[in-house]
Amino acid sequence: MATSTYNLIASTTVGSGGASSITFLSIPGTYTDLVLKISVRESTTNSSVAYISFNGVTTNRSEIKLQGNGSSASSSTSTDIQFIDNASTDTANSFSNAELYIPNYTSSNYKSICSDSVAENNSSTAFMRLTASLWSSTAAITQIAITANSNLAQYSTAYLYGIKNS
Repeated sequence: MATSTYNLIASTTVGSGGASSITFLSIPGTYTDLVLKISVRESTTNSSVAYISFNGVTTNRSEIKLQGNGSSASSSTSTDIQFIDNASTDTANSFSNAELYIPNYTSSNYKSICSDSVAENNSSTAFMRLTASLWSSTAAITQIAITANSNLAQYSTAYLYGIKNS
C-alpha cells in the first residue's frame, strides 16, 4: 500500500499593513499533489471573496460550489476559483479558513481542485463552502497566487505542502 508524505514547500504570513496577494513562486515539480492551507481576512469589512490563480493566469477557470450558512443552502457556478466569502457582518479580527487539494499538478491534463472553506463568525450565520474547480490548462502548476477584492489583512497565512506518494 502506498504511503503519502506531506512536505512543507513554503509558508507566508502577511505583515503589518497587509498585502495585495500571497504568491508562491517556483513550485518544484517533484511531488504528486499539492495541498494549500489558508487562513485569511481582508483589510476592509466589505463583503469579499478570495481567489486562486495559477502561473499568473486568470483565465480558463471554472467552479461549482455548494454553500450553506446554518439555515439554508445554495449552489452556483463561476468562472473564477473562489474559496472564501467574508461578509461585512463577520466578526472583527476573525479569519476564514480553507484547504485546497490539487492532484496531479504537473500532469499535461487539466488541473482539478477541490476545496472546503469556512467564513468564521461569532453570529448565527457563517458560511461553509465545498467547491470543485477546474483550471483548463495543460501546463504544470509552478506558481499559485491568492488574491482578494481588497488587501489581505495582517496575520493572514498560507502554507503550501507537496505530497509524495510512494
